[in-house]
Amino acid sequence: MLRRATLPKGRIETFRLTSDVLRDNALDDPFRRDVTVYLPPEYDREPKRRFPVFVDLVGYMGTGAAHTGWKAFEENVPLRLDRLVAAGKMGPVIAVFPDCWTRLGGNQYIDSSAVGNYAQYLFREVVPAVEGRYRSYGEPRRRALFGKSSGGYGAIVHGMKFASHWGAVACHSGDMGFDLCYRGDIPRVCNALAKHGGNKRRFLRDFYAKRKVGMSDTMTLMFLAMAAFYDPDPDAPDGFHLPMDLRTAQIDAKRWRRWLAHDPIHLVNRAASQRNLRKLSGIYIDCGDVDQFHLHFGARVLHDRLKELGIRHHYSEFSDNHSGVDYRMDESLPWLYRRVGPR
Repeated sequence: MLRRATLPKGRIETFRLTSDVLRDNALDDPFRRDVTVYLPPEYDREPKRRFPVFVDLVGYMGTGAAHTGWKAFEENVPLRLDRLVAAGKMGPVIAVFPDCWTRLGGNQYIDSSAVGNYAQYLFREVVPAVEGRYRSYGEPRRRALFGKSSGGYGAIVHGMKFASHWGAVACHSGDMGFDLCYRGDIPRVCNALAKHGGNKRRFLRDFYAKRKVGMSDTMTLMFLAMAAFYDPDPDAPDGFHLPMDLRTAQIDAKRWRRWLAHDPIHLVNRAASQRNLRKLSGIYIDCGDVDQFHLHFGARVLHDRLKELGIRHHYSEFSDNHSGVDYRMDESLPWLYRRVGPR
């Protein structure tokens, strides 16, 4: 725990990226986005040296710059990197904190007609822009992608779908096992939407108008965000479907199958996912053993399946829940560096 305010030893820079991928997105979210970059002290001291690139995907209700800001008694990610490098646990890296905020409160880092093509934004625009500005290796095998919660989901799914763009991935408490982590929210979401006549757009209008947002509102918004990522449809009202009957809260089996198609514990059964995972030099997965969203059960299923398939990976559980577990990066960041750093 930090006892005093501390600044990173390296430099934090921000540049503005105009995205062709996000232009005209369905939510009318900005297509000009800030990309925050941390450059280690070695970047200026050793002007000919190149560095691996680590891309940080934040969780729901977060955006990239949140991981570089000041935190009471805690380290942000640049400070954590400083300490880990100084302790000899890893080498210096260029760390990237993209802004993927949306009007639905966050991102799953996949492509969706209802939200935007954020997977393509990351590997077709953010990474090339960073590597064109800074002294990186410019090679996928020297890139790591890591995140927690929604960010962890993004990291493991990119490993399953887009391994040609990454060298290694780390998934902390990532969304998986959808039957357990999302399905229990359905009755609460139905009750919340009933106050708005079952109208998603009316709920969103009232949500944005509130001066103070409660946890119930946030959880409802999150469920709508998941629906927009997992079951988009340009012909549906508001561009996406909900997976249940709003009056009875009964699951629509067809719609729910669309969600499950994005669940890592099902994605891993696809031959293409398995081929992609085998291309990576490292797969790191961990989760608290009392995660309040029940994500540890999905993590166990994924771990067991990867073992059955003979896909090498690191898996660990730790004694904690879903909240305040950034300290787990003390394990994952050096682990990733050993997979993508220079040898």
